[in-house]
Amino acid sequence: MTRDKDLKRIVRARMKKTGESYTAARAQITAKASPREPAGPSVTAGTAAGKPDYAALAGMSDAVIAEKTGCTWEKWVKSLDYHGAAEMTHREIAALVHSKYKVADWWTQAVTVGYERIKGLRERGQRRNGTYEVGKSRTIGVPVDDLFVAWSDARARRRWLKESVKVRTANAPKSIRLGWSDGTIVAVGFTPKGKGKSSVSLQHIGLPDRDTADRMKEYWSDRLHALSKAITP
Repeated sequence: MTRDKDLKRIVRARMKKTGESYTAARAQITAKASPREPAGPSVTAGTAAGKPDYAALAGMSDAVIAEKTGCTWEKWVKSLDYHGAAEMTHREIAALVHSKYKVADWWTQAVTVGYERIKGLRERGQRRNGTYEVGKSRTIGVPVDDLFVAWSDARARRRWLKESVKVRTANAPKSIRLGWSDGTIVAVGFTPKGKGKSSVSLQHIGLPDRDTADRMKEYWSDRLHALSKAITP
């Protein structure tokens, strides 16, 4: 934990000096701190001591990614490295994965994000621009129309969410985007579940750092609990 805090402190000092994003500054610092290993023959996963745990870094198991895309993380890293993906934008990597390897849209994003995490281009919950996001969801025992109103109607919203927000867009009863007081965005989707139930899934986007993201994850867990109590008969 101390090592992580020291790295964050050094990265933020470089950001202040150079104006780089968190991701760019971190990549520069870690590249300088870790000399490249000489190239050598490929090895089977798990046979080399100290080999990076790609699945842990990506946040998804080898079994799942291989089942859905036909390749383990080691194979994806080798293939994308061959095409110079570490120097590409997120959009460019996703286009490569989708067009060349014929991966379905959702799994294209899973491969792209996993690769970026493995290469140190982003942390868990972090976007390539250096900001963070958190997601939460909950199933509540009310119809989806009632759940949507609890978010879109200011009076109903104040029963469980005290924060002053601005409704940017709303598509009843499917989705809503809220502008937060600090300039960040909360994107919310609603799904009917049948038998008088529906679910809400949210992404709080644009958070400045990991500490804020961790705090907001706890905050949204608490608020969704309050929402359920406020609108459930």
